[in-house]
Amino acid sequence: MSDMKRKQIDYTVVCINEFASKKSLSPRFASIYLYDYKGLDFLEENYEIEHTLSLDDAVEDLTIVCKNNGGSIE
Repeated sequence: MSDMKRKQIDYTVVCINEFASKKSLSPRFASIYLYDYKGLDFLEENYEIEHTLSLDDAVEDLTIVCKNNGGSIE
């Protein structure tokens, strides 16, 4: 596995945990929710930009993306 892919995976795990914490969810539920409503796809596609932002910004972006794809967690 390349170093870049490892960093991307690590960042995704951090974002899932931060999203779970901010939304009072279990990490397992948060990961399923982010998968179902395209948040994980968003992180993968936009890693180069997202990882330079704060985690608060990442959670906000994930909230918006998921809501735009039918999610209901504010």
